[in-house]
Amino acid sequence: MVDHEKVDLEKEDSKSDLDVTQDWTQAEETALRRKIDRRIVPLVTVLYLLCFLDRVNIGNARIQGLSRDLDLDKGVRFNWALSIFYIIYLLFEVPSNIVLKRIGPRFFLPLLVVGFGLVSMCTAFVTSFAGIMVARSFLGVFEGGAMPGMAFFLSTFYRREELLFRIGIYVSAASMAGAFGGLLATGLSKIPPWGAEGHIVHEWRNIFFFEGIITMIVGLLAPIWMPDSPETAPFLNAREKHIAAARLVIEHKANPAEHVTWQHMKRAIFCIHNYTCALGFFLINITVQGLSVFMPTILNDLGWTAIKAQLMTVPVYAAACLVAIAIAYVSDKTKRRGVYLASFSTLAVVGFALLRWHTDPNIRYMAVFFVCVGAFPGGPGFLSWAINNSAGPAVRAVSSGYVVTLGTVGGIVATWTYTKNDAPKYPTGHTINLCGQICVVILSIWGILYCKWENRQRAAGKRDRRLDGLSPQQEMDLGYRHPNFRYMA
Repeated sequence: MVDHEKVDLEKEDSKSDLDVTQDWTQAEETALRRKIDRRIVPLVTVLYLLCFLDRVNIGNARIQGLSRDLDLDKGVRFNWALSIFYIIYLLFEVPSNIVLKRIGPRFFLPLLVVGFGLVSMCTAFVTSFAGIMVARSFLGVFEGGAMPGMAFFLSTFYRREELLFRIGIYVSAASMAGAFGGLLATGLSKIPPWGAEGHIVHEWRNIFFFEGIITMIVGLLAPIWMPDSPETAPFLNAREKHIAAARLVIEHKANPAEHVTWQHMKRAIFCIHNYTCALGFFLINITVQGLSVFMPTILNDLGWTAIKAQLMTVPVYAAACLVAIAIAYVSDKTKRRGVYLASFSTLAVVGFALLRWHTDPNIRYMAVFFVCVGAFPGGPGFLSWAINNSAGPAVRAVSSGYVVTLGTVGGIVATWTYTKNDAPKYPTGHTINLCGQICVVILSIWGILYCKWENRQRAAGKRDRRLDGLSPQQEMDLGYRHPNFRYMA
């Protein structure tokens, strides 16, 4: 009898962190969410803007003399300089998120920011193709954990139906980086030559140097504002900390402090829906990452000067940014994901069809608008869709890194879609992206149908057998496989 009581007590202890009831009002939760929004979302957005800026500034630097000085137009050297970044990047995404989950984001995420800022600054001094390859490799090491890490960080503060809008805002920093990057590159490239003899910094070197310096300063200051978790956030009082933590425990039915185990990794890796989102992210990345580095070149090849090409990227990215945020907001409000992914990818299909077969420069420039407005909402859409349908903090940490890792392969493909031999119309690159966006539409529809079908199976009791013989704690550990869990479509 004593043994049974001991077992019961152990079960109660294991469940104590999960048996949370709501003891706050809706008004309190709304006020808390807005307070978190004011602190967390702007910080993460700025950090990711710098991340993407340091990633794609090579495209701006290319038409400001980088290719000339480092002889990158010889063969496919420029494409290799792009590819090596993504190859290294994808190797570090999941391991970085596991480390982040263990040691906390407050210092780890800013460390990544300082790291890629330092690499960007050092890129200003490379003098050869080998040097740019080494620099881009180190950039991939530090940037590999940034996007999935920031997505997971946001998921520790927000409910499922609140997440996409916030991810949409910070990932829209990619669009803002494109717009801001074009203006910044134009200004920085005009700074007169400076530096020591043998290490003169001018034109494209100024772009890398000053953008890297700015990134490092922001990264060093970031821990002042960045908390590790809702429970330790210094900008919240005791009551707000309780609500912030408890509302996520209620929704996810899991301990926010749980460590990543092999079981959590298997749950993420063998989730069918994660493959849907990862493949969608892969296809979206072919377009988004490709345009991010090749857009100045594509516009330059329309017959425009380098300065005009830089400046004409600004309105395109600004439009993509606004639309991505708007779609994320509407998607969260309606609690639907796939329908918006399918709809806007259709617009990208139209854009690539015009780029592929139309010759008028003005029409082709309009098509670039269609492509960016249609494709840029897809990244945060697929990533948040995967996170929304992953139950438990540990599984979400692996899922966010895993989906972005598979999606990053699209970035590698993107670096080979537009080659010098294909200029100035780039029929091969536009055709690859056209087919990719058609597949995104089909994949989004499939994701909707699968989620709705699986939800019907669970509602009909056809997944209840998964509970047979399980203890309450084991039932909690089922995550998204629990019969009561419902996918967001």
